[in-house]
Amino acid sequence: MPRAHEEASHHAKSATDDLKHSAEEIRQSVRDIGGKISEIAGEKFNDLRDQASDYYKKSREKASELEEGVEGYIQEKPVHALLIAAGIGLLVGLMWRRR
Repeated sequence: MPRAHEEASHHAKSATDDLKHSAEEIRQSVRDIGGKISEIAGEKFNDLRDQASDYYKKSREKASELEEGVEGYIQEKPVHALLIAAGIGLLVGLMWRRR
């Protein structure tokens, strides 16, 4: 009988060790996955930041081009530009008064 008890105890200890080893492997896998997710998220954030920066630069360039175009138009046709500005001002004033 003592021999059977010894074998059962050894078997239980082996099963416990296997369970601990499996739990440690799972823990390490979760850490690895978390690290990969963090790395991917960081890369995506950097990509989005770069895209936003590019859009900002392009928008500033377009605004600058538009500004240069308007300035050129005003210099070429100052009377037309003044009449357009007065018309816009009149429309805004009428819309404001209706409120």
